[in-house]
Amino acid sequence: MTPDSPVPPAPPTATYRIQLHPGHPFAAAEADVPALAALGVSHLHLSPVLEAVPGSSHGYDVTDPTRVRAELGGEAGLRSLSRAAREHGMGLVVDIVPNHMAADPRHNQALRTVLRDGPHSPYAAWFDIDWAGGGGQMLLPVLGERVGEAGASMRVEDGELCLPGGLTLPLRAGTAHLPLPELLDAQWYRPVWWRLARTELNYRRFFTINDLIAVRVEDPAVFDATHATVLALLDEGVVHGLRVDHPDGLADPGGYLARLHERSGGRWTVIEKILADGEPLPPSWPVAGTTGYDALRHVDAVLTDPDGARTLLEQYRAFADPEPEEGGEWHSTARRAARHVVGHDLAAEVETLVRTATRVCAADLRLRDHAPWALRTAVRELLVRVPVYRPYAEQSPAETAAVLTDEAAEQARAAFDVPEEAHAVDVVRGLAAGTLTGLTDAAGAAAFRARFAQVASALHAKAVEDRAFYQYVPLLSACEVGGDPGAPALPPEAFHAFCARLQREWPGTGTVLSTHDTKRSADARARIAVLADFPHLWSEFLTGAVRRAGKDAAAAVGLPFVWAAWQTVCALLPDDGTPLSEGAGPYADRLAGALLKHAREAGLHTTWTEQDPAYEEAVERYVREGLTGPAADQLPALAERLGPYVRAHVLGAALLHLTMPGVPDVYQGTERDRRSLMDPDNRAPAPAPGAALRALGAGSRPTGLDEEKLALTATALRLRRRRPGLFGAASGHHPLTARGPAAPHCLAFGRGPADEGPQVLTAVTRLPGALDRAGGWRDTTLPLPPGRYVDLLADRDPDSGTPHPGCRVHEGEAPLTTLFAHRPVALLCRKED
Repeated sequence: MTPDSPVPPAPPTATYRIQLHPGHPFAAAEADVPALAALGVSHLHLSPVLEAVPGSSHGYDVTDPTRVRAELGGEAGLRSLSRAAREHGMGLVVDIVPNHMAADPRHNQALRTVLRDGPHSPYAAWFDIDWAGGGGQMLLPVLGERVGEAGASMRVEDGELCLPGGLTLPLRAGTAHLPLPELLDAQWYRPVWWRLARTELNYRRFFTINDLIAVRVEDPAVFDATHATVLALLDEGVVHGLRVDHPDGLADPGGYLARLHERSGGRWTVIEKILADGEPLPPSWPVAGTTGYDALRHVDAVLTDPDGARTLLEQYRAFADPEPEEGGEWHSTARRAARHVVGHDLAAEVETLVRTATRVCAADLRLRDHAPWALRTAVRELLVRVPVYRPYAEQSPAETAAVLTDEAAEQARAAFDVPEEAHAVDVVRGLAAGTLTGLTDAAGAAAFRARFAQVASALHAKAVEDRAFYQYVPLLSACEVGGDPGAPALPPEAFHAFCARLQREWPGTGTVLSTHDTKRSADARARIAVLADFPHLWSEFLTGAVRRAGKDAAAAVGLPFVWAAWQTVCALLPDDGTPLSEGAGPYADRLAGALLKHAREAGLHTTWTEQDPAYEEAVERYVREGLTGPAADQLPALAERLGPYVRAHVLGAALLHLTMPGVPDVYQGTERDRRSLMDPDNRAPAPAPGAALRALGAGSRPTGLDEEKLALTATALRLRRRRPGLFGAASGHHPLTARGPAAPHCLAFGRGPADEGPQVLTAVTRLPGALDRAGGWRDTTLPLPPGRYVDLLADRDPDSGTPHPGCRVHEGEAPLTTLFAHRPVALLCRKED
């Protein structure tokens, strides 16, 4: 790098997430650098950059953590991108994946040596394998049929075992000459029918994905080996910050983060940690904060109409009539989903816990005579009652016991017919909480505690986010990562309290509204959330659409699916009623892909592993003949009716996100109005905003929501970059309260140094449908802090932020009929005299 390159700010003022893949490598990102610098971000936020499975579209399936991915341009390409970013005053934040690697013997050479040499391999310590649980062999679920059927197609060639489908595996030394049965028994691995993984797998995986094997980064030597390249890039100034993927999968997240903090020199680091409502981030963790799903939850919820959400729930129950545990009641649905996942999808993980607990009990006279079935029941019953993702090692035993509550233990005991056998619950709870001390097998007890926490996090993710979110669907916008579908709306007081806590405790935390993992982009969720402003309009539309699509077609897929399907259609509506520009074919393809995934995740009629072809064909027909057929004729009229309210929600959410405490991350393409569904739809490439920014910079007025959002985003981001002190750690969050009959519909706050008071003010319209029904703003005003303010969204130079001569000045208080006369949001900056 050139020594005179500007040093990017630390921490970032704002980041821009770029999804890298072979079709969009480092060189493509480098070409976008000038446009993204003009947008106003301080750092580019890159998806994983280390070597991954060839052709991977996401990079989370790392095969070699010691090399930068060749398909992206290699280390030379990354260094070139870093130089270009530095020349434009920006830095790089990279996404790292400490929890797992690709379980791909073809491309993961470290794993391949473990398959050949077993526990004697120098890489054996890398991977979380329970050798004893597999009888000394690692289970490899790579066969499409039982081994007895596949064996006829197996052969030894060039010293390797060739399997059906073309996969080759290394052979243990001296075994190539053996007959097939003896040869298979002699290996350090056991190739099996893939369906055995659910119950027999003996390596830890990422959630339920067999293709991703967990890495033991709690071992200092493994940490050093797997992080050397990233740490070197940080040391050399090629990379300037980190995003840590899924720390909840690690045995000791706090210990890992402490080591990372020390080795990285304390670089700005955020972690992908999902917090339950009211759950604090452990204060001892040396990180800037989370990636921001907690912020997403609060922004979305404060803009959702609580009365309308309740009405939608009533309508949904009347329309679809779901059973309470299959989408009719949130907590019952989540609990049933957890029971299914812990007994089915995570059966192998539960068995690992049972084996460990059995060994611990057998080694200690006090704990003997607990049957494996009783320990298994206790493990399951306690896991489904963990209210957060997981407990942590640095929590005291009392704090962990507060997660594994007395009430949860009492409910778990009720699963036993014989009270004396229910003592297994106390044993499992004590092991999980670390309250059983002086045990003979202390190492086994520690291993149980760590693994229980890891399984709890996988269970929460799979049961809640990947199952219950697709079953309980009265308002799909609330079914989002970090969200709470059972409480889809929050009052302004809760939003302000959250912001005050962020500013006080985690001022450098990340905040997001859209990511590569969100189930719908922020602008898609906005279109669904607006239905809570108009529940009766939604009911009328849905009734007509279902009638036109045909009751038989609806019956074939089920009414809960029909409800969710039409809300998904609404997520893609344009804001002005114009026809969808993509054409019927691509539009239908997007819907079909997303809704088939929805049906499989819900698991009520078909799943990823137990597919029902007839039901899936019915889903495809409903998309092609219903959602995109004549039944959709009224969609443009609905879009036009909702358009002004969608505009208020989209712009309001964007401005809250960009000015609230924390460091906003703008996901690629969401600087404009972007309506995307779950992956892979949300990972489609997005053009850089360069041309549109140049047009706005030349003085053209924004036309349409797309340009309005881009102008708002650029204005806010440039202000953050130009005046970081207004938004950083020394700033404050100052709630502002409107006065008058429509005061609850204005959400406002100020930012600025705590000792100087607010210098920039955010004001947005919330619940615009109810506002209109109540008669509008009328004589409602927003009292302003001392000073004279101008609206940067209305009267400013787009580059410098300087107010235009003759711009409207607000002082004392601002009538909201005036402040929101041309747009439903305002960004006021104190005018320097």
